Amino acid sequence: MKFSSYLGLATLVTGLSTVACSKPAPPSRPPIAVLVASAELGQSPYVVSANGLVEPMQSVAVQSQIGGVLNAVRFTEGAEVQQGDILFEIEPRPFRAALDQAKAVLARDEAQADNALRDADRYASLVQKDFVTRSQADQAAANAAAQKQVVEADRASLANMQFNLDNATIRAPISGKTGSLLVKAGNLVRPGAAPPLVVINQIHPILVRFTVPERELENVQKFAGRRSLRVLATPRGDAVAVPGTLSFVDNGVDTTTGTVVLKARFDNAENRLWPGQFVAAVLELYVDQAAVLVPTTAVQNGQDGPFVFVVDEKNKATLQAVTVGRNVGDRIVIEKGLAAGARVVTDGQARITSGATVEIKTEQSPPAAAAPAARAATKPDKGARAGGGGR
Repeated sequence: MKFSSYLGLATLVTGLSTVACSKPAPPSRPPIAVLVASAELGQSPYVVSANGLVEPMQSVAVQSQIGGVLNAVRFTEGAEVQQGDILFEIEPRPFRAALDQAKAVLARDEAQADNALRDADRYASLVQKDFVTRSQADQAAANAAAQKQVVEADRASLANMQFNLDNATIRAPISGKTGSLLVKAGNLVRPGAAPPLVVINQIHPILVRFTVPERELENVQKFAGRRSLRVLATPRGDAVAVPGTLSFVDNGVDTTTGTVVLKARFDNAENRLWPGQFVAAVLELYVDQAAVLVPTTAVQNGQDGPFVFVVDEKNKATLQAVTVGRNVGDRIVIEKGLAAGARVVTDGQARITSGATVEIKTEQSPPAAAAPAARAATKPDKGARAGGGGR
Protein backbone atom coordinates (compact mmCIF):
# COMPACT_ATOMS: atom_id res chain seq x y z
CA MET A 1 0.00 0.00 0.00
CA LYS A 2 2.77 2.34 0.84
CA PHE A 3 4.56 1.34 -2.33
CA SER A 4 1.47 2.18 -4.36
CA SER A 5 1.31 5.64 -2.82
CA TYR A 6 4.92 6.34 -3.75
CA LEU A 7 4.26 5.14 -7.26
CA GLY A 8 1.24 7.44 -7.66
CA LEU A 9 3.20 10.39 -6.36
CA ALA A 10 6.02 9.72 -8.83
CA THR A 11 3.56 9.49 -11.68
CA LEU A 12 2.00 12.83 -10.68
CA VAL A 13 5.41 14.56 -10.55
CA THR A 14 6.34 13.13 -13.95
CA GLY A 15 3.07 14.38 -15.43
CA LEU A 16 3.57 17.84 -14.05
CA SER A 17 7.09 17.94 -15.44
CA THR A 18 5.80 16.89 -18.81
CA VAL A 19 3.19 19.64 -18.78
CA ALA A 20 5.80 22.19 -17.74
CA CYS A 21 8.19 21.16 -20.50
CA SER A 22 5.51 21.35 -23.19
CA LYS A 23 4.66 25.09 -22.57
CA PRO A 24 4.02 26.79 -25.99
CA ALA A 25 6.60 29.29 -27.39
CA PRO A 26 5.62 33.03 -27.39
CA PRO A 27 4.01 34.21 -30.64
CA SER A 28 6.27 35.87 -33.24
CA ARG A 29 6.14 39.70 -33.62
CA PRO A 30 3.85 40.77 -36.48
CA PRO A 31 5.29 42.82 -39.36
CA ILE A 32 5.39 46.57 -38.80
CA ALA A 33 3.47 48.70 -41.29
CA VAL A 34 5.69 51.36 -42.91
CA LEU A 35 5.80 53.63 -45.91
CA VAL A 36 8.70 53.27 -48.33
CA ALA A 37 10.08 55.11 -51.35
CA SER A 38 12.75 54.27 -53.90
CA ALA A 39 16.04 56.15 -54.10
CA GLU A 40 16.16 57.78 -57.53
CA LEU A 41 18.70 59.40 -59.80
CA GLY A 42 17.86 63.02 -60.52
CA GLN A 43 19.15 66.54 -61.03
CA SER A 44 20.65 68.23 -58.01
CA PRO A 45 21.59 71.90 -58.44
CA TYR A 46 24.37 73.25 -56.24
CA VAL A 47 23.00 76.54 -54.97
CA VAL A 48 23.99 79.29 -52.56
CA SER A 49 21.11 80.97 -50.77
CA ALA A 50 21.15 84.48 -49.32
CA ASN A 51 18.94 87.42 -48.44
CA GLY A 52 18.89 90.05 -51.17
CA LEU A 53 17.91 93.68 -51.57
CA VAL A 54 16.38 95.01 -54.81
CA GLU A 55 18.11 98.04 -56.30
CA PRO A 56 17.29 100.13 -59.38
CA MET A 57 19.68 99.80 -62.30
CA GLN A 58 19.99 103.60 -62.20
CA SER A 59 18.52 106.20 -59.89
CA VAL A 60 18.52 109.92 -60.78
CA ALA A 61 17.40 112.79 -58.56
CA VAL A 62 16.23 115.37 -61.08
CA GLN A 63 17.18 118.95 -60.16
CA SER A 64 17.01 122.29 -61.93
CA GLN A 65 20.23 123.79 -63.29
CA ILE A 66 18.75 127.27 -63.40
CA GLY A 67 16.61 129.38 -61.09
CA GLY A 68 13.11 130.45 -61.97
CA VAL A 69 9.38 129.95 -61.55
CA LEU A 70 8.08 126.49 -62.43
CA ASN A 71 5.45 126.99 -65.14
CA ALA A 72 4.25 123.42 -65.77
CA VAL A 73 4.67 119.76 -64.83
CA ARG A 74 4.34 117.52 -67.89
CA PHE A 75 3.99 114.09 -66.27
CA THR A 76 1.94 112.29 -63.62
CA GLU A 77 3.84 111.21 -60.53
CA GLY A 78 4.45 107.48 -60.53
CA ALA A 79 4.30 107.27 -64.33
CA GLU A 80 6.79 105.55 -66.57
CA VAL A 81 8.83 108.06 -68.59
CA GLN A 82 11.26 107.64 -71.45
CA GLN A 83 14.64 109.30 -71.77
CA GLY A 84 14.14 112.75 -73.31
CA ASP A 85 10.51 113.19 -72.25
CA ILE A 86 9.63 116.68 -70.99
CA LEU A 87 9.14 116.69 -67.22
CA PHE A 88 9.09 120.36 -66.17
CA GLU A 89 9.00 123.79 -67.81
CA ILE A 90 10.49 126.87 -66.12
CA GLU A 91 9.50 130.39 -67.16
CA PRO A 92 11.74 130.88 -70.25
CA ARG A 93 11.31 134.61 -70.99
CA PRO A 94 14.21 135.94 -68.86
CA PHE A 95 16.57 133.40 -70.43
CA ARG A 96 15.33 134.12 -73.95
CA ALA A 97 15.88 137.86 -73.39
CA ALA A 98 19.41 137.22 -72.07
CA LEU A 99 20.10 135.09 -75.14
CA ASP A 100 18.91 137.81 -77.49
CA GLN A 101 21.10 140.33 -75.68
CA ALA A 102 24.12 138.04 -75.98
CA LYS A 103 23.49 137.67 -79.71
CA ALA A 104 23.40 141.45 -80.13
CA VAL A 105 26.61 141.96 -78.17
CA LEU A 106 28.31 139.31 -80.25
CA ALA A 107 27.22 140.96 -83.51
CA ARG A 108 28.50 144.37 -82.32
CA ASP A 109 31.86 143.01 -81.22
CA GLU A 110 32.27 140.98 -84.41
CA ALA A 111 31.82 144.19 -86.43
CA GLN A 112 34.39 146.00 -84.28
CA ALA A 113 36.77 143.06 -84.62
CA ASP A 114 36.48 143.16 -88.43
CA ASN A 115 37.23 146.88 -88.40
CA ALA A 116 40.21 146.43 -86.10
CA LEU A 117 41.56 143.70 -88.36
CA ARG A 118 41.30 145.95 -91.44
CA ASP A 119 43.09 148.75 -89.55
CA ALA A 120 45.87 146.37 -88.62
CA ASP A 121 46.27 145.31 -92.25
CA ARG A 122 46.43 148.94 -93.43
CA TYR A 123 48.98 149.90 -90.80
CA ALA A 124 51.08 146.89 -91.71
CA SER A 125 51.28 148.04 -95.36
CA LEU A 126 51.89 151.70 -94.45
CA VAL A 127 54.74 150.95 -92.12
CA GLN A 128 56.58 149.40 -95.06
CA LYS A 129 56.52 152.84 -96.77
CA ASP A 130 57.35 154.71 -93.57
CA PHE A 131 53.99 156.49 -93.67
CA VAL A 132 53.33 155.39 -90.07
CA THR A 133 55.63 154.39 -87.29
CA ARG A 134 56.30 150.81 -86.24
CA SER A 135 54.68 151.62 -82.89
CA GLN A 136 51.43 152.65 -84.58
CA ALA A 137 51.37 149.45 -86.63
CA ASP A 138 51.99 147.31 -83.55
CA GLN A 139 49.19 149.10 -81.70
CA ALA A 140 46.74 148.43 -84.54
CA ALA A 141 47.70 144.73 -84.57
CA ALA A 142 47.22 144.53 -80.78
CA ASN A 143 43.79 146.16 -81.02
CA ALA A 144 42.74 143.61 -83.66
CA ALA A 145 43.95 140.68 -81.52
CA ALA A 146 42.18 142.04 -78.41
CA GLN A 147 38.96 142.56 -80.32
CA LYS A 148 39.16 138.98 -81.59
CA GLN A 149 39.32 137.70 -77.98
CA VAL A 150 36.32 139.86 -77.07
CA VAL A 151 34.38 138.10 -79.82
CA GLU A 152 35.42 134.70 -78.40
CA ALA A 153 34.20 135.76 -74.95
CA ASP A 154 30.91 136.90 -76.46
CA ARG A 155 30.47 133.52 -78.14
CA ALA A 156 31.07 131.75 -74.82
CA SER A 157 28.52 134.00 -73.13
CA LEU A 158 26.05 133.29 -75.93
CA ALA A 159 26.54 129.54 -75.45
CA ASN A 160 25.88 129.94 -71.72
CA MET A 161 22.68 131.89 -72.41
CA GLN A 162 21.58 129.19 -74.84
CA PHE A 163 22.33 126.54 -72.20
CA ASN A 164 20.16 128.36 -69.65
CA LEU A 165 17.29 128.67 -72.11
CA ASP A 166 17.54 124.99 -73.01
CA ASN A 167 17.43 124.04 -69.33
CA ALA A 168 14.22 125.96 -68.85
CA THR A 169 12.74 122.74 -70.29
CA ILE A 170 13.75 119.84 -67.99
CA ARG A 171 13.78 116.44 -69.69
CA ALA A 172 14.08 112.91 -68.31
CA PRO A 173 17.77 111.93 -68.21
CA ILE A 174 16.92 108.19 -68.13
CA SER A 175 13.95 105.93 -68.78
CA GLY A 176 12.27 104.70 -65.63
CA LYS A 177 9.60 105.02 -62.99
CA THR A 178 8.99 108.42 -61.45
CA GLY A 179 8.49 108.83 -57.73
CA SER A 180 6.59 111.41 -55.71
CA LEU A 181 6.33 114.87 -57.23
CA LEU A 182 8.17 117.08 -54.73
CA VAL A 183 7.60 120.47 -56.42
CA LYS A 184 4.37 121.87 -57.85
CA ALA A 185 3.75 124.38 -60.63
CA GLY A 186 4.17 127.96 -59.40
CA ASN A 187 7.04 127.17 -57.03
CA LEU A 188 10.34 128.98 -57.35
CA VAL A 189 13.13 126.51 -58.06
CA ARG A 190 16.86 127.03 -57.64
CA PRO A 191 19.89 125.09 -58.89
CA GLY A 192 20.95 122.27 -56.57
CA ALA A 193 18.23 122.99 -54.01
CA ALA A 194 16.93 120.16 -51.82
CA PRO A 195 14.71 118.24 -52.19
CA PRO A 196 15.03 117.31 -55.87
CA LEU A 197 12.13 117.90 -58.23
CA VAL A 198 11.54 114.15 -58.67
CA VAL A 199 13.47 110.86 -58.43
CA ILE A 200 13.50 108.45 -61.39
CA ASN A 201 14.38 104.78 -60.84
CA GLN A 202 15.21 102.50 -63.75
CA ILE A 203 13.46 99.20 -63.02
CA HIS A 204 13.70 97.55 -66.46
CA PRO A 205 16.09 95.89 -65.96
CA ILE A 206 16.61 95.87 -62.21
CA LEU A 207 19.29 94.57 -59.81
CA VAL A 208 19.31 92.41 -56.69
CA ARG A 209 22.28 92.81 -54.34
CA PHE A 210 23.18 89.96 -51.99
CA THR A 211 26.22 88.55 -50.20
CA VAL A 212 27.76 85.07 -50.13
CA PRO A 213 30.33 83.63 -47.70
CA GLU A 214 33.98 83.99 -48.61
CA ARG A 215 34.32 80.20 -48.91
CA GLU A 216 31.97 80.25 -51.92
CA LEU A 217 34.02 82.88 -53.79
CA GLU A 218 36.24 80.30 -55.52
CA ASN A 219 33.23 78.40 -56.89
CA VAL A 220 31.53 81.62 -57.98
CA GLN A 221 34.62 82.76 -59.90
CA LYS A 222 35.16 79.30 -61.35
CA PHE A 223 31.68 78.79 -62.76
CA ALA A 224 31.01 82.45 -63.64
CA GLY A 225 33.99 82.30 -65.99
CA ARG A 226 32.38 79.46 -67.95
CA ARG A 227 28.80 80.64 -68.41
CA SER A 228 26.14 83.01 -67.14
CA LEU A 229 25.09 81.89 -63.67
CA ARG A 230 21.38 81.68 -62.96
CA VAL A 231 19.94 83.56 -59.99
CA LEU A 232 16.40 83.19 -58.64
CA ALA A 233 14.82 85.95 -56.56
CA THR A 234 11.65 85.26 -54.57
CA PRO A 235 9.82 88.22 -53.01
CA ARG A 236 8.47 87.77 -49.51
CA GLY A 237 5.06 86.15 -49.47
CA ASP A 238 5.47 84.92 -53.06
CA ALA A 239 5.87 81.30 -54.05
CA VAL A 240 7.16 81.86 -57.59
CA ALA A 241 10.77 82.95 -58.17
CA VAL A 242 11.88 85.54 -60.72
CA PRO A 243 14.80 84.31 -62.92
CA GLY A 244 17.87 86.44 -63.61
CA THR A 245 21.62 86.20 -64.19
CA LEU A 246 24.66 87.11 -62.14
CA SER A 247 26.10 90.42 -63.37
CA PHE A 248 28.60 91.61 -60.75
CA VAL A 249 31.14 90.20 -58.28
CA ASP A 250 32.72 92.73 -55.94
CA ASN A 251 36.50 93.20 -56.12
CA GLY A 252 37.07 92.59 -52.42
CA VAL A 253 35.94 90.63 -49.38
CA ASP A 254 34.33 92.50 -46.50
CA THR A 255 36.76 91.83 -43.65
CA THR A 256 34.16 92.51 -40.95
CA THR A 257 31.63 89.94 -42.21
CA GLY A 258 33.75 87.61 -44.36
CA THR A 259 31.32 87.97 -47.27
CA VAL A 260 31.44 89.06 -50.90
CA VAL A 261 28.84 91.32 -52.51
CA LEU A 262 27.19 90.01 -55.69
CA LYS A 263 24.56 91.55 -57.95
CA ALA A 264 22.13 89.85 -60.30
CA ARG A 265 20.28 91.43 -63.24
CA PHE A 266 16.57 90.78 -63.88
CA ASP A 267 14.43 91.87 -66.84
CA ASN A 268 11.54 92.47 -64.41
CA ALA A 269 8.99 92.62 -67.23
CA GLU A 270 6.11 92.00 -64.80
CA ASN A 271 7.34 94.53 -62.17
CA ARG A 272 7.50 91.84 -59.50
CA LEU A 273 10.74 93.27 -58.14
CA TRP A 274 10.66 96.75 -56.63
CA PRO A 275 13.50 98.98 -55.38
CA GLY A 276 14.07 98.56 -51.65
CA GLN A 277 12.29 95.20 -51.54
CA PHE A 278 13.82 92.26 -49.61
CA VAL A 279 13.94 88.96 -51.48
CA ALA A 280 15.32 85.45 -51.05
CA ALA A 281 18.15 85.08 -53.58
CA VAL A 282 19.39 81.69 -54.81
CA LEU A 283 22.57 81.49 -56.91
CA GLU A 284 22.83 78.28 -58.97
CA LEU A 285 26.47 77.34 -59.56
CA TYR A 286 26.10 73.98 -61.32
CA VAL A 287 23.75 70.97 -61.62
CA ASP A 288 24.64 67.37 -60.73
CA GLN A 289 22.73 65.36 -63.33
CA ALA A 290 23.01 61.96 -61.57
CA ALA A 291 22.50 62.52 -57.85
CA VAL A 292 20.92 59.86 -55.60
CA LEU A 293 17.80 61.42 -54.09
CA VAL A 294 15.48 60.21 -51.33
CA PRO A 295 12.65 61.95 -49.46
CA THR A 296 13.94 64.01 -46.55
CA THR A 297 11.67 62.01 -44.20
CA ALA A 298 13.72 58.88 -44.92
CA VAL A 299 16.87 60.24 -43.27
CA GLN A 300 17.18 59.86 -39.49
CA ASN A 301 19.92 61.10 -37.17
CA GLY A 302 21.57 58.78 -34.68
CA GLN A 303 24.56 58.86 -32.37
CA ASP A 304 26.82 57.80 -35.25
CA GLY A 305 25.31 60.22 -37.76
CA PRO A 306 22.60 60.07 -40.43
CA PHE A 307 21.09 56.73 -41.42
CA VAL A 308 18.19 55.20 -43.35
CA PHE A 309 16.31 51.90 -43.09
CA VAL A 310 16.71 49.90 -46.31
CA VAL A 311 14.05 47.25 -47.10
CA ASP A 312 15.18 44.17 -49.05
CA GLU A 313 13.18 41.70 -51.18
CA LYS A 314 12.15 39.75 -48.07
CA ASN A 315 10.81 42.92 -46.44
CA LYS A 316 13.58 42.98 -43.87
CA ALA A 317 14.59 46.47 -42.73
CA THR A 318 18.31 47.08 -42.27
CA LEU A 319 19.87 50.18 -40.78
CA GLN A 320 22.26 51.81 -43.27
CA ALA A 321 24.58 54.72 -42.43
CA VAL A 322 24.68 57.38 -45.14
CA THR A 323 26.39 60.66 -45.96
CA VAL A 324 23.86 63.33 -46.85
CA GLY A 325 24.29 66.44 -49.01
CA ARG A 326 22.06 69.37 -49.83
CA ASN A 327 18.29 69.49 -49.97
CA VAL A 328 16.52 69.59 -53.33
CA GLY A 329 12.96 70.62 -52.56
CA ASP A 330 11.41 67.87 -50.41
CA ARG A 331 14.24 65.45 -51.22
CA ILE A 332 17.83 65.19 -50.04
CA VAL A 333 21.01 64.10 -51.80
CA ILE A 334 22.69 60.91 -50.55
CA GLU A 335 26.39 61.29 -51.30
CA LYS A 336 27.53 57.91 -49.88
CA GLY A 337 25.97 54.74 -48.54
CA LEU A 338 23.01 54.21 -50.85
CA ALA A 339 22.48 53.18 -54.47
CA ALA A 340 19.70 54.22 -56.80
CA GLY A 341 16.74 51.83 -56.72
CA ALA A 342 17.05 50.92 -53.04
CA ARG A 343 13.83 51.06 -51.03
CA VAL A 344 14.00 53.21 -47.93
CA VAL A 345 11.50 53.63 -45.10
CA THR A 346 9.93 57.09 -45.10
CA ASP A 347 7.46 56.67 -42.23
CA GLY A 348 7.39 54.34 -39.22
CA GLN A 349 11.12 54.32 -38.40
CA ALA A 350 10.45 54.80 -34.67
CA ARG A 351 8.73 51.40 -34.44
CA ILE A 352 11.34 49.27 -36.17
CA THR A 353 14.85 48.04 -35.48
CA SER A 354 17.50 46.72 -37.82
CA GLY A 355 16.48 43.28 -39.04
CA ALA A 356 12.78 43.69 -38.31
CA THR A 357 10.17 42.49 -40.77
CA VAL A 358 7.99 45.22 -42.22
CA GLU A 359 4.76 45.39 -44.13
CA ILE A 360 4.88 47.90 -46.98
CA LYS A 361 1.73 49.96 -47.19
CA THR A 362 2.68 51.88 -50.34
CA GLU A 363 5.73 52.60 -52.44
CA GLN A 364 5.37 56.35 -52.06
CA SER A 365 3.37 58.79 -50.03
CA PRO A 366 0.01 59.84 -51.49
CA PRO A 367 -0.26 63.36 -52.89
CA ALA A 368 -1.13 65.99 -50.32
CA ALA A 369 -4.20 67.04 -52.32
CA ALA A 370 -5.56 63.48 -52.24
CA ALA A 371 -6.00 63.34 -48.46
CA PRO A 372 -8.92 65.82 -48.21
CA ALA A 373 -10.60 64.12 -51.18
CA ALA A 374 -10.26 60.73 -49.48
CA ARG A 375 -11.76 62.04 -46.25
CA ALA A 376 -14.63 63.58 -48.19
CA ALA A 377 -15.26 60.28 -49.95
CA THR A 378 -15.47 58.30 -46.68
CA LYS A 379 -17.52 60.86 -44.77
CA PRO A 380 -21.22 59.76 -44.51
CA ASP A 381 -23.64 61.92 -46.40
CA LYS A 382 -25.87 63.96 -44.09
CA GLY A 383 -28.77 63.71 -46.51
CA ALA A 384 -28.46 59.93 -46.63
CA ARG A 385 -28.56 59.69 -42.82
CA ALA A 386 -31.60 61.95 -42.73
CA GLY A 387 -33.32 59.90 -45.40
CA GLY A 388 -32.54 56.68 -43.56
CA GLY A 389 -34.01 58.09 -40.36
CA GLY A 390 -37.19 58.91 -42.25
CA ARG A 391 -37.52 55.34 -43.32
